[in-house]
Amino acid sequence: MPDHYYNAEDLKKFSAIGEYQKELADKFFSWYGEVFKDSALSAKEKSLIALAVAHAVQCPYCIDAYSSDAYEKGWSEAQMMEALHVTAAIRGGASLVHGVQMMNKVKDIAM
Repeated sequence: MPDHYYNAEDLKKFSAIGEYQKELADKFFSWYGEVFKDSALSAKEKSLIALAVAHAVQCPYCIDAYSSDAYEKGWSEAQMMEALHVTAAIRGGASLVHGVQMMNKVKDIAM
């Protein structure tokens, strides 16, 4: 058993998730493939969005996959990093806006 949770080699095994539930895995992969095709957004644009979301959900496998994908689709290092700063700003703002809940609670108990 590995001594860490995330093994880069496991990304190559992603297609094997159907081993225990093939029908659902097939549906997922079919849908996933459709999502990333050119449509209202280009596949290139979707790749940069996926890179940002990968960081928001903190999935090391997704970060690995979409760092490569975004770069291969022509995004520059500066564009990719700017997308991550957008991610960080949204995550930071989301934490701070929940401070309103804390302030409401403190005001209730302080009265």
